[in-house]
Amino acid sequence: MGAKKYSSFKEIDFQLEILKLEKEINYQKMVYSIEKTKDYFEPQNLIGEFVDSCKEALSRQYGLIFQKVIPIIIKWLTK
Repeated sequence: MGAKKYSSFKEIDFQLEILKLEKEINYQKMVYSIEKTKDYFEPQNLIGEFVDSCKEALSRQYGLIFQKVIPIIIKWLTK
């Protein structure tokens, strides 16, 4: 990428202001990401995630059980 040519100091100052704002935005994004990560690793959030995972696993198991048991019950009821 070649060097950009400026025709005035006003253009340079404008570009520097844009870069300064982009730097601040990126810094704030990083701070926000760190805060979200810290929140995720708090004990109550980890426990909540664990409970949600267990619920999901159990619901999948119940689905498999129902798929196997319902046809057997239907056959038994129709006899």
